[in-house]
Amino acid sequence: MPNPPLVGVIMGSVSDLESLAPAFEMLETFGVPYEKAVISAHRTPDWLFEWAGSAESRGLMVIIAAAGAAAALPGMVAALTLVPVLGVPLPATALNGVDALLSIVQMPAGVPVGTLAIGKPGAANAGILAAEIIGAQRPEVRERIRAWRAKRAAAAREQKLP
Repeated sequence: MPNPPLVGVIMGSVSDLESLAPAFEMLETFGVPYEKAVISAHRTPDWLFEWAGSAESRGLMVIIAAAGAAAALPGMVAALTLVPVLGVPLPATALNGVDALLSIVQMPAGVPVGTLAIGKPGAANAGILAAEIIGAQRPEVRERIRAWRAKRAAAAREQKLP
C-alpha cells in the first residue's frame, strides 16, 4: 500500500497543472507523498468545503493551493482548515498574476496563507517549503532536503566564468 499523502495540491482548473509541475517535481525529489485535485472556489464550493474540512483528518500536513485572477481558493481553504496553506498565484489574466498575488497576500489577520512567487518559481518553492514543513517532523525528509541543497551548493561552486 502506498504512503498516504502528506501534502494536498489543489488548483482551480486543469489548465493550472503545467504551472504546478515544479511543485510536484520538488515533492517527488524529497519523497513526500501528495495528492492533487482540481477544486474551484467558484464552481465547486461544496466540494471545496468537504475537501478542506477533511484535510486534517485525512493526514494532510500542508496544502498548496494555486489560483489566478481573484484567487479565492487559497484563502477559502485556509478559512476551512488548520492545516498550513501555501498559496501560489498564477498568471491567468492580462495582469500576469499580479492580481492573484495581491489577492492571496492580503489575507485578513487571523487567516494566514503563506504566499509564494507567481507561477512556476512559486510552485517550486511551495514544494520545497512544504517538504521543509514536513521535514520538521520527518527526519528522513529533512535529510533529503539537506543533501539536495548540498548538491546545489557544490554545483554552484564548480561553475567557471569564461
